[in-house]
Amino acid sequence: MAKGQALYKRAKEIIPGGTQLLSKRPEMFLPDQWPSYYSRAKGCEVWDLDGNHYYDMGLMGVGSNVLGYAYEPVDDAAKQAIDRSGMCTLNAPEEVELAELLLELHPWADMVRYAKAGGESMSMAVRIARAHSRKDIVLVCGYHGWHDWYLAANLVKGDPLAGVHLQGLEPAGVPRELAGSNLIFHYNRLDEFKRLMEENRGKIAAVVMEPIRNDYPRDRFLAEIRRMTAQEGVTLIFDEISSGFRMCCGGSHLVLGVEPDMAVFAKAMTNGYPVAAVIGKRDVMSAAQDTFISSTFWTERIALAAAVKSIQEQRRQDVPAYLMKTGKRVQEGWAEQAKAAGLPIEIGGIYPLSHFAFENDQQLVCKTYFTQEMLRKGYLAYTGYYASLAHTEQIVEDYLTACGQVFQQIAGLLKKGEPVEKHIDGPVCHTGFQRLN
Repeated sequence: MAKGQALYKRAKEIIPGGTQLLSKRPEMFLPDQWPSYYSRAKGCEVWDLDGNHYYDMGLMGVGSNVLGYAYEPVDDAAKQAIDRSGMCTLNAPEEVELAELLLELHPWADMVRYAKAGGESMSMAVRIARAHSRKDIVLVCGYHGWHDWYLAANLVKGDPLAGVHLQGLEPAGVPRELAGSNLIFHYNRLDEFKRLMEENRGKIAAVVMEPIRNDYPRDRFLAEIRRMTAQEGVTLIFDEISSGFRMCCGGSHLVLGVEPDMAVFAKAMTNGYPVAAVIGKRDVMSAAQDTFISSTFWTERIALAAAVKSIQEQRRQDVPAYLMKTGKRVQEGWAEQAKAAGLPIEIGGIYPLSHFAFENDQQLVCKTYFTQEMLRKGYLAYTGYYASLAHTEQIVEDYLTACGQVFQQIAGLLKKGEPVEKHIDGPVCHTGFQRLN
């Protein structure tokens, strides 16, 4: 057994769920075969515990490393912060420096608070909005983390969150009294949003949504939500954790032309260091002083220093423009290679967060086989692509050639009527949340 799989087997015995993040579970990619752990990484290159080398053409640090792994200017800033002590009784001046930088990028905002991760920063934003409004109900569109306020949506019948991101998110441990406090509407479904606004008028604290993820807004979707929330005095919160710092330096809403009352950032802002930011208008953000929001490690210096340098580097090199260009080429390349193979696929997502799906009745099986064969060719890859500055044009073209070869293999098996699953050296990958044994 490979060292990574052996270690993961042990991990499942002593860590519930095996890992700290669903998106890093080997079962989500290639059960029993995924390398699972890395020894080191640089640029978009990764070495596993057995010394095998791969190009990461998949998640790139689950969307965090837009500059690439071990990007020296950012890491040097973090090391300098370590040398000056990452924690102290006094506050780190980088708190103010990063806040000034975020407010410069977002002139509509006036104040900033920090956290360490996306999920907790969304929980903070919702708490602030509820404190500001003295109301409870939140209308939600998209995926926003693991906290009680969000999973409460699944306390009602059915699986409301399945239609916005993940299936099977059990709200076990979430107080049942929260049922009905979080109501779901779907992206580009303005009719659903208007109905919820009407049915809950006078009770809504906030509207929480991803301004963009898979599809662009249609028929003034965002503009109408902005107009209606402003008219009703409801706080509009944009979750920019996935979309931010990819289409431009700052939130995607700057490109889309709609200003929220609050916005939340993490992931791409920091190039792999744990810091998140909640920014917003003064009247809303001031409510953070009316409720208790406080944590020791939100004040540590290292990630703040790294985030400042990361944003500076992204601006200096216009990284988002490169991410858009590279993602566009990957989407075009998938389409070209699939057409040449005679393999129908559906392609979607904004360019820096691209994805495709096999259009047949063996979709999950084909996805697993694709990951298996790409791994054999030296790629950490699945049916998604997170763009990075480390993905050079040559690396991208070589990756697309490999994709085409695997597409040809899949098309050949399907044409012969041969079950693709027979050619997978392990179980089929998971989709959504599943309990691990």
